[in-house]
Amino acid sequence: MNIQARKLILIEEFLRISDESLIAKLESLIRQEKKAIHEKDLKPMSLNEFHDMIDQAKRDSDAGRVIPHEELKEKVKTWK
Repeated sequence: MNIQARKLILIEEFLRISDESLIAKLESLIRQEKKAIHEKDLKPMSLNEFHDMIDQAKRDSDAGRVIPHEELKEKVKTWK
């Protein structure tokens, strides 16, 4: 059985669930697994990379390539 067929069977089973606590558990499991997969792909930054990022941030600031804090807060409000 291929993955598409398995997904369809899973969706059909999920649609039959009427227990809210079971749905909450499944949602939690999915979130945990997605987080674990994402964290597995993360790689620590080297000290040199960290210093390079700081140096770049200083250059950006010196060149005026920054956004004031209040302006950024207003932009973030539109993202939601």
